[in-house]
Amino acid sequence: MSTETIDPQSLDRYECQACGYIYEPTKGDDKQQVPPGTAFESLPQNWRCPVCGARTSRFSNIGVKGSPSGFKENLGYGLGVNNLTAGQKNILIFGGLILAFLFFLSLYGLQ
Repeated sequence: MSTETIDPQSLDRYECQACGYIYEPTKGDDKQQVPPGTAFESLPQNWRCPVCGARTSRFSNIGVKGSPSGFKENLGYGLGVNNLTAGQKNILIFGGLILAFLFFLSLYGLQ
């Protein structure tokens, strides 16, 4: 066992492809006595998804919390928009829709 400390915030999260459950290393798994800070790769062999019972092979890496969404190899494309997190993309999309709606309403003020 290594004595180096691992920052739990830097551990990747994994999502169950069967039910959508996200394993968060910072929280661990209370149901199966997995302590917080346990990396997905360090989970016991018999660990299953607490929601649907799927094996660890049914999980896919979705990166650390707050990381940009999408495939890592595609983050350099898209005029920089691919580097935005999901929350930033929502603000950009819905902010643009609100702005367009306000411009539309301002047309009623024209004579």
